[in-house]
Amino acid sequence: MSITPTRNDALATQLDKAINNKTKPLGSLGVLEALAKQIGMIQNTRDIAITKPAILVFAADHGIVAEGISAYPQDVTWQMVENFLAGGAAINVFATQNHCTLRVVDAGVNHDFGPRDGLTDRKLAHGTRNFAHEPAMSHDLCQTALAVGAALAAELDGNVVGFGEMGIGNTTAAAALMHKLTGIPVAQCVGAGTGLSAEGILHKQHVIEAAVAKHAHANEPLEVLATFGGLEIAMMTGAMLKAAELRKVLLIDGFIVTSALLVAARMQPAILDYCLFAHCSNENGHQQMLAALGARPLMNLGLRLGEGTGCALALPLLHAAANFLNQMATFESAQVSEKSE
Repeated sequence: MSITPTRNDALATQLDKAINNKTKPLGSLGVLEALAKQIGMIQNTRDIAITKPAILVFAADHGIVAEGISAYPQDVTWQMVENFLAGGAAINVFATQNHCTLRVVDAGVNHDFGPRDGLTDRKLAHGTRNFAHEPAMSHDLCQTALAVGAALAAELDGNVVGFGEMGIGNTTAAAALMHKLTGIPVAQCVGAGTGLSAEGILHKQHVIEAAVAKHAHANEPLEVLATFGGLEIAMMTGAMLKAAELRKVLLIDGFIVTSALLVAARMQPAILDYCLFAHCSNENGHQQMLAALGARPLMNLGLRLGEGTGCALALPLLHAAANFLNQMATFESAQVSEKSE
């Protein structure tokens, strides 16, 4: 996959002129102005649109849970997938509220669901291996997960795709990826996850530090992903890369989703042109991960649920940005004198 940077100086000038000519003081719509311009650059047009937004929620299990790094048992992964399918989770509520298609993907849950309405079965294994002792995935399995994710992104009709996840143990995988790909100390990457105590967080830190030392040879992005990642993280990475190649707007959720993007950005830096960061998670480390990517989150609501909830909640901002650019009067059309503030 090859991602084209969005830079287009002529279009950027047109968008700036269109935004600045609206009946408002310069810059008075703040972040919405930058958002409208970025969407225009992604879609390569001044006439931007938000059509058929979708959120992909990838679920998988992690062998690292055997090290006692989660406050919840592994069974919660498949139980939450059942909750998604029953329409009872936060992401169901927020996606419905904002007229967003929700697609739940079994990337590698340690449970056999059988054929189910609403479940996209792309199970590649019943979870990853325990990276405290061996790489989480083989190179081939990781590559397959990337390809499956890319195919899923290619199937979407709309021009906006958000990413969510579910997987007990995946904050540990994400923290390991963050440390390896940014060099930020492990202690600053780990957090409470599902609700660990201070003692539990310290234990998680020690588990990751020992695993990083054991797999010190893993340094290239794909090798890091295969060694420490999860099937849902790898599948997300592939879906992100393909969505950007297709010039879709990428809505990035919280800590785990951003770790998948971190891998993608190390592989194809131009992907960042296509990313809108929904929020800054309350999970320790997310703010520093965003800073490492040069990202500016749209919201800060203290969320740390995952599931793509931040993406669903950010969708109204995208619509607002498109609507003001497309529908708001200009000074010329409204015959109002320009003013500054």
